[in-house]
Amino acid sequence: MGFFDRFAGKKTPPPSNSAEPAPSTPAATPTPAGGLLPRLATAREKLDAKDLPGALAIYDEVLAVAGDRADVLVTISGDLGVTGHVKEIIELVAPRYAGDRHGPAVGLNILQAYLALRDPEAAQHVLDILFSLNRPELEERLHGFSNAIADLMAQDVAPLPGATGVTPENAPAPSRTIDLVTISKPIWFYGLEPMAPQVLPEKNGKLRRIAFAQLAVLGVADVAAQMKKPEDELGRLSRALPLWFAEMFYYSPHYAPIASVGVLARQHYALFGAEWTVENLRQLTSSSDGLDYVFTGALRQTAGDYELILRVWEVKKFRERKQFTARWTPATADAELSQLAAQVRAFMEWSPAPAPLAYTPTTQPRAWLEVLASSLGLFLAEKQILPADQLASPDQLLAPAAAGAGQGEIASLAYLTTRNRAQRLDLAARLDAVLAASPLIAQASTLAN
Repeated sequence: MGFFDRFAGKKTPPPSNSAEPAPSTPAATPTPAGGLLPRLATAREKLDAKDLPGALAIYDEVLAVAGDRADVLVTISGDLGVTGHVKEIIELVAPRYAGDRHGPAVGLNILQAYLALRDPEAAQHVLDILFSLNRPELEERLHGFSNAIADLMAQDVAPLPGATGVTPENAPAPSRTIDLVTISKPIWFYGLEPMAPQVLPEKNGKLRRIAFAQLAVLGVADVAAQMKKPEDELGRLSRALPLWFAEMFYYSPHYAPIASVGVLARQHYALFGAEWTVENLRQLTSSSDGLDYVFTGALRQTAGDYELILRVWEVKKFRERKQFTARWTPATADAELSQLAAQVRAFMEWSPAPAPLAYTPTTQPRAWLEVLASSLGLFLAEKQILPADQLASPDQLLAPAAAGAGQGEIASLAYLTTRNRAQRLDLAARLDAVLAASPLIAQASTLAN
């Protein structure tokens, strides 16, 4: 079934659904001058140069002769999506999509385009087509998209121009959007700026720019309602894990990392019910110049068991390079998360940077993630980006940092900055802790007080 069988009135009619295979002779499928792949590469160059009309002219040429090829459709939809032209995916690619002929990759790009345009009805139709393909390896992602569609319906947000039946002339006023907050240094460092030369490694030469995005939380019955509540365990993990990886890669000489988390209208944290869409990635890449890689992923918790999937994307070609998975229980969390971090470091060819402050990945990541989550919440509250009532309870804010403060200089620094923010915001009683014994920590204690 062609995608637009349900939606009439589009400019481009759906392709024929004849079961007879199309001829494959050169006369039936002429090749544009210069070949398909070079023409598509030229179109992408025009998109990168912000010449959308030039790219669309090439796409019209290519689609006229190869508009039923899955590889052509997935390339066009992927390149349009990563450069922020979501509406054009709907206009050019969606009318040609048939799940049985073109497979899931094209459908996933179209589905994300409809989600970005806040059109749940059209997104639901694409999702139905994708489920009908019976691809077990996609089921988890598709259920995540189902949650995202349900969340969109529950929020009752207005579709954006480019969605089904919506034009710039009749489009209603836009609803609240998610703002992405970018953290460019280890979150516990803020407040120690005068000590930067003693704490942070120098960043010189050509660096690979890498972003770690807030993770989706799968299986939430009502995402819209859940995100309005004070943060819970999975929400804290969804933000702390990117902070952990960004911190880790900051202490490598080859990378300039950032972590990105979502906040909705300065009222509460954002919660993603499905993995990041093309529009989410576009927002991140457009606000962070020159990104080379982006890590996205999702968390799920079922009856005490936790599951995490990470995907690393190469931004230039917008292709998924690698997937990592981890499963743990409370008893195995440190071992499994440490193993995951080691796998990521090995794949990305991580090595430690020469720095005045020695960095060694923690052997107790589960407790450290709680410290990072508290540090982030207090930092955003102090900057008035997040209301204090959205943070964890006072005993959760400082206790993890105090408990581990003596494990090393970084742990001591994290405790000091976390404690001081909590006191300035009057959010937690002062908890004293045993600190690492070093001149650096003695100086930081003086600065912090």
